[in-house]
Amino acid sequence: MIKASDIIPFFVIIPLAGAFLLSLFGRRARWVPDFAAMVAAILLCYLSLLSARLYNTYGLLKYSVGAWMPPVGIGMVLDGLTAFLLVTVNLVTLCVTVFSINYMEKYTSKWKFYTLFLLMVAGMNGVIITGDLFNMFVFLEIASVASYALVAFGTEKHELEAAFKYAIMGTVGSLFILLAIAFLYTYTSTLNMADMANILAEKGSSQIVLMASVLFIMGLGLKAALVPFHAWLPDAHPSAPAPISAMLSGVLIKSLGVYTLCRIFFNVIGLTESISSILMLLGVISMVIGVFLAIGQWDFKRLLAYHSISQIGYVMLGIGLGTPLGILGGLFHLFNHSIFKSLLFLNSGAVEYSTGTRDLKEMGGLSAKMPVTSGTSLIASMSIAGVPPFNGFWSKLLIIFALVEAGRYGYAFWAVIASILTLSSFMKVMKYAFFGELNRKWDKVKEVPFLMKLSMVMLAFICIAGGLLIYGGIGDMFLKPAAEAMLTGTKYGWLILNWLR
Repeated sequence: MIKASDIIPFFVIIPLAGAFLLSLFGRRARWVPDFAAMVAAILLCYLSLLSARLYNTYGLLKYSVGAWMPPVGIGMVLDGLTAFLLVTVNLVTLCVTVFSINYMEKYTSKWKFYTLFLLMVAGMNGVIITGDLFNMFVFLEIASVASYALVAFGTEKHELEAAFKYAIMGTVGSLFILLAIAFLYTYTSTLNMADMANILAEKGSSQIVLMASVLFIMGLGLKAALVPFHAWLPDAHPSAPAPISAMLSGVLIKSLGVYTLCRIFFNVIGLTESISSILMLLGVISMVIGVFLAIGQWDFKRLLAYHSISQIGYVMLGIGLGTPLGILGGLFHLFNHSIFKSLLFLNSGAVEYSTGTRDLKEMGGLSAKMPVTSGTSLIASMSIAGVPPFNGFWSKLLIIFALVEAGRYGYAFWAVIASILTLSSFMKVMKYAFFGELNRKWDKVKEVPFLMKLSMVMLAFICIAGGLLIYGGIGDMFLKPAAEAMLTGTKYGWLILNWLR
């Protein structure tokens, strides 16, 4: 008999199977890579939405790999936070896959691109569903290594340089994470996160746990591109093909960085006041420095890359606050940022696809020739700037309200200032890229192909309707269970192991 929990491993099986089959048969016909990637993306998006429904129907779901029960065997867990991240990752994956069908025509070896792309998706999904710290590290490395190769996919000099820098810094971050796992393993004699949470709750804190916490903050802070661990991101994101830039900024830094920080510090180690303060401090520094660095950029994709650092700062500020409203706002902004930043990178890719440039000074008046790209870019720009009624406004408002409610007026002030500066930055983008008189050299420019337009319109629609997530049944099914999973704290371990018994 098929159980509801049997859905869980398919989030890894489907993309891994797709990558394996593409490596064998991807060269046989031109349509095979696009078809295989689309089938995998549609299935994953459907299963992720189904997982949210199943969690709301049956509650916590657990899958034991090879029928070896945790904590001895490897377990996979589906709780509210898992379902939330699965929907976020796989929804963006579907939109990016649709965009890639036309966009990647200008590259050779599409089958290689989709093979690496599906491996990256498998790694992200694996990180989200695993209940084991070492397997989390393994999946994290699968996604990371695939992303290193995808940044260098165009094989130009600057792309190879950016990929090398990203790989070196990513490897250092992975080493920190592996050392932190090793320290916790020596202290608890287990790698299962639920079991580890129970043992740490019994034993209490120690110097080993403190050392592991510092290593996790450095390693996962680098994966999340928090300041001062952000140096790889401004080079890696602009150098990658536009679909990969969208994935890196939209979901990779969330699943490998933010999600793992949340899971470890809320549900395994436990959020202490000192860790909360560190996360909030890193968040506000990233938020402010990122937006100041973005304002002076004229390379469209590099400007967006710095804004990724700034917007992740908002997410960490809300989550680090640790209050119910702060966590809800932080998670809501995580989802919203995944949508509007993916859309912005696809917009930049569409502009580069049609004009061959990313320099804002060389553009101008493109809205006359590219109305869909211009319109969706305006929606995404207003969303990231926090202009009502778009989705970014509601999540930023929740974070600011949470900060005021907690008496953190200084943090709330900088959150407002960063949002105003973000608006000014994207007013510059719209003015120089799309508004004004059409530059004569773009007289023959045409709008991008249909599938690229379709993916941008899909994301733009979510930007408009995304504010509904905090209201009614959608929020109750999708967003609030994720916040509740974090608010359970280290009781996460007791809930899972008690459920198994």
